[in-house]
Amino acid sequence: MNNIAIEARELTRRFGSYIAVNKLDLRIPRGTIYGFLGPNGSGKSTTIRLLTGLLTPDSGTINILGLQLPAQAEQLRTRIGYMTQKFSLFGDLTLQENLQFIGRIYGLGRSVMKQRIEELLTLYELADRRHLLADELSGGQKQRLALAAATIHKPELLFLDEPTSAVDPENRRDFWEKLFDLSDSGSTILVSTHYMDEAERCHYLAILEAGVKRADDTPQNLMANMDANVVEISGPNLRQLKQQLLQLGQVKSVAQQGVQLRVLVNRAVTDPVSQLRRDCVALQPSHQLALVRPSLEDVFVMCTGDRS
Repeated sequence: MNNIAIEARELTRRFGSYIAVNKLDLRIPRGTIYGFLGPNGSGKSTTIRLLTGLLTPDSGTINILGLQLPAQAEQLRTRIGYMTQKFSLFGDLTLQENLQFIGRIYGLGRSVMKQRIEELLTLYELADRRHLLADELSGGQKQRLALAAATIHKPELLFLDEPTSAVDPENRRDFWEKLFDLSDSGSTILVSTHYMDEAERCHYLAILEAGVKRADDTPQNLMANMDANVVEISGPNLRQLKQQLLQLGQVKSVAQQGVQLRVLVNRAVTDPVSQLRRDCVALQPSHQLALVRPSLEDVFVMCTGDRS
């Protein structure tokens, strides 16, 4: 069996004169959690819709689970699951009725459907709410119901479009534990997010900006190979100091985090702490400087060119 779940080459999609996805290449191994990280308008949702067959590309090729899109999109339908960014189940149906409806769409037999609904309601801790209307659920409960619906037919490949954008950190953490369980059972998962902590959980990660893939690797490799060193500075007058640091050519970005500045310095600078001391006259002896480990947010800033 081909170990690649998703392969796209030169994938492009326009809306009028606007290029939403620009010559995107993807190669996603089976059984992995692959993330799209990027701001609104970066092309994450459009790419997912292209890969599910909901949109047709203007150019490029798509191979999903050995099927060519868009020609074989109908054959792909029962092999994938899709959880949209906005809750899309029926608010005036109960949890059980929603799952029964989705099960019928995927052609599940009566006995198989009954078994799967019981499994999912138990797994996602919704069994005691089965007769509630979906509109009566909290944000986290709606999220779990949507994931249950997306996986009722045991899809090989699961697409999740910013699935945790409306839930609290505890529910987000629990949700990701469920994703790792699905991945461990053999499912391939493509998830888009704008949360750095979620992106760092992925096995592989692509950073998108304005429809272009800026980086693609494991989160650990992206951080290790970032083209900048990170210096943290603590001390007085941080807001004024930030403006001075941004004037230096070797400084790529400066951002305040609590009582510290996080400064990204060109990797070509061999001793960034000493260099900043020499070049920035606003630095005082009372300022503490330390070379620290890059974060995924640092990588994102470098990839997207944000100097704020």
